Amino acid sequence: LIYVAIDGMGDLPIKKLGNKTTLEAAETPNMNALAQNGKTGLMYTVGKGVAPESDVAVISLLGYDPFKYSTGRGVIEAVGADLNMKDGDLALRCNFATLGQGKNLLDRRAG
Repeated sequence: LIYVAIDGMGDLPIKKLGNKTTLEAAETPNMNALAQNGKTGLMYTVGKGVAPESDVAVISLLGYDPFKYSTGRGVIEAVGADLNMKDGDLALRCNFATLGQGKNLLDRRAG
């Protein structure tokens, strides 16, 4: 059993791509094969009106109530980086961004 959850793939059409999204314009032979030979579906991981953040969605996909067990992405990523966490520790997560002239956002992931 392989369970694939694709997070953050939604996008808006881009004029330079013929009004396609980046996913529509991409060549995706492996993803196409998985979809063709597997079972696909759509799932709402959280209730209506709740922002489906990655950590909340993953906790929900694993069968846990995210409102009871959610720790936030900082803890999840700290544990994923093999950092030891104990009661009372605080793990924060952030993204660095690249700003250009006039503080225009050039890259929201600084990379």
